[in-house]
Amino acid sequence: MLKQIPATRPATPLLDKIDAPADLRRLEPDQLSALAEELRAYLLYCVGKTGGHLGAGLGVVELTIALHYVFETPVDRLVWDVGHQAYPHKILTGRRDRMETMRQAGGLAAFPSRIESEYDTFGVGHSSTAISAAVGMMIGRRMNGEDHNIVAVVGDGAMTAGMAFEAMNHAAHLDDDILIILNDNNMSISDNVGGLSNYFARLWASKPYNFIRTGSRKVLAKAPRALRAAEQTEKYMKGMVSPGNMFEQLGFNYIGMIDGHNLSHLRQVLENVKGIAGPRLLHVVTRKGKGYIESENDPFGMHAMGKAPPINEIRRASKSKDKSSPTYSQVFGNWLCETAERDEKLVAITPAMGAGSGMVEFSSKFPDRFHDVAIAEQHALTFGAGLACEGLKPVVAIYSTFLQRAYDQFIHDITLQNLDVLFAIDRAGLVGEDGPTHAGSFDLTYLRCVPNIVVMAPSDEQETRLLLSTGYAHQGPAAVRYPRGKGPGAQTRDDWQTVPIGEAVPRRKGRDLAILAFGSMVTPALAAADEFNATLYDMRFVKPIDEKAIRAAASAHELVVTVEENVIMGGAGSAVNEVLLRDGYRTPLLNLGLPDRFLEHGKPADMLQQAGLDAAGIARAIRDKLITDKIRCRAI
Repeated sequence: MLKQIPATRPATPLLDKIDAPADLRRLEPDQLSALAEELRAYLLYCVGKTGGHLGAGLGVVELTIALHYVFETPVDRLVWDVGHQAYPHKILTGRRDRMETMRQAGGLAAFPSRIESEYDTFGVGHSSTAISAAVGMMIGRRMNGEDHNIVAVVGDGAMTAGMAFEAMNHAAHLDDDILIILNDNNMSISDNVGGLSNYFARLWASKPYNFIRTGSRKVLAKAPRALRAAEQTEKYMKGMVSPGNMFEQLGFNYIGMIDGHNLSHLRQVLENVKGIAGPRLLHVVTRKGKGYIESENDPFGMHAMGKAPPINEIRRASKSKDKSSPTYSQVFGNWLCETAERDEKLVAITPAMGAGSGMVEFSSKFPDRFHDVAIAEQHALTFGAGLACEGLKPVVAIYSTFLQRAYDQFIHDITLQNLDVLFAIDRAGLVGEDGPTHAGSFDLTYLRCVPNIVVMAPSDEQETRLLLSTGYAHQGPAAVRYPRGKGPGAQTRDDWQTVPIGEAVPRRKGRDLAILAFGSMVTPALAAADEFNATLYDMRFVKPIDEKAIRAAASAHELVVTVEENVIMGGAGSAVNEVLLRDGYRTPLLNLGLPDRFLEHGKPADMLQQAGLDAAGIARAIRDKLITDKIRCRAI
C-alpha cells in the first residue's frame, strides 16, 4: 500500500521488459502480481508528473494485466469506456516511456485515441459508448469473415446511461460472441461476494458447465419439461448470490461477481469466459484508487488530480491562504444557493457533474431540490422539462461537451415547448489537457440555430452572475455559457440585478475599427482595442443579438471584427454577418474564433495563442486584415 506519490521513478524490473502485450504474455502467471505492484507504483509516479485521472486507473491494474494476458490484443479488440481507467492500458501497450508527456502538447492524449495506438480500438472521452462500438465491431467481424474476440470494459457509472442498455439490447438480439466486463468500483467486496459467489463464478464460466448448459438446449425437443426446470433452477441459483438476473433477462450469460484484484482468479475466469459463445457479461468488483491510501480513502476527490507540486511549493502554499478570485463554477454555485433561498421553486439538476459544476453546497443545503441523475444527459433535460410543466424552475448545470449528447431533448422537449428551463453551461470553449473530447467548442453554433432560446456569454465573474439572474427571470428556455477555471477577477456583488435581454454593452469608444467580443474574448479583445484605439462592445447576447449595436458598429467604422471562443462556422460572428448582409451593409468584416479542426490537448493559454485568440493574436489578425484589404486605420 503506497502512502504517497513517488517523487522519483520507482524500480520496475518486470515492467521495463514489457514494450507490448506480447511481452506480457511471456511472463509466468506467478509473476503477474509483482508486475501489478510495479505498474501501480509507476502509474502513481506518472500521474504525479502530468496530472490526470488517477483513481479509476489504479482500480483496474489487475484487470488490465489479465485482459492483455488472456486475449491476443490487438487482434482481439479491447474497447475501454470513457477512458479514465485506460492509463495502465497505455503503459502496457508500448507507451510506458512516453507517459510523462501525457496531457501535454504533442504528448500522449488523456484518453484512448485511435491515431495514437493500434491498441486503442476506439477513441473515447464521453461515457457509455463502448458497448455500442463493440457491437459495431462484432458485426464488422462477421461481415469480414474474421474470428477474434471483442471485449468492452464498462464502469458501473456508465451503466446509468440509456445508451449502454440500448447497445446491450441490440447485442442480445444479434446473439453473437461478445464479452462485456462490468467494472464495478462502487462497492466493497463483502464476504458473501468473495466466497460463495466466487465459487459460482468459476462454475458458471467453466467449460463443463457451459457444455452441459449448451447441450441441454439441444435435447429441448426430447425433454422440454426437464429443461425448463433446469433453466429455472439455474436462474434462481444465480439470483440468490448475484445481481445478474437483470442481465440474464436481457439475454446475456451473466458471470460474477468476482474480485477484480485477485489476479490469479481473474485470469482463470477470463480464460474460461473466453471460450463461451454468445453475449456474456462478467461482473468484476474493483476498488477505485486501489493501492494508494489517499485515493482509497477519498475515491471521489482523487478521481483526478493536477500535477504534484514540488515540496518547496507545497510549503509556500501552506504558509499563505489563497485569496484569489473564485472560479466560474464557484460563482454559479454561490448564485444557485442564494437564488434558492429567494425562490422555493428552483430545482437544480446535473448529470453526474455536481462537484465539477460547483453544486456541493447546494446539494447539502437543499437536498430535496437537488437531483444528480447520473450519466444520463438526455434524461436530465427531459426530467427538467417535466418539472417546468408543473410550474417549477429547473436549472440544468451541464458541461458544454455533454450537452451535445442531449441535443434532441434540448430541441424537442424544451425549446419546442418553450419551457422555462435555465441552462448553466460550464466548460465552454477550450478546456486544455483533456483535449477535444471535452472541449466546448460548438455550443454557440448548435444553440443559436434553435427557436425560442436565449443564449448568453458572460465576460467575467460579475457578468456571469448578472446573466444567470437574467436567464432565471426570463420566462422560457435560456442558456448561460462560461469557461472552465477563473475569469479576469471582477468583483461579484450579492444583488439580484438583471440586464435587458439582447442588449450589448459598449466597453470602449474608439474610431475606425469596431470589435464585437463575446464572453471570454472580451478581456483579450480589450487589449487589442487599446492598441488600435478601437471601439469595443461586450456583446453579452448571442441570441437575440444586439442588432442596433451591430448597425452602429458598421455605420461608424471602417472594419468590424467579431471574436468568440467557439468555432467560427455558424457561431456568434455568423450571427453578426447575417444581420449586416440582410440590412445591406458592405462594411468589411473579420470573424475570429476557433478554427475548423479539432484542437488537440495542451495548456489552455497555449491553445488560445495557437488559435490566435490571445491579445497578440487578435491584434495580429486585425493588422493583417487592414494591410491586406488596404483599409484606412489611423492606428497603423
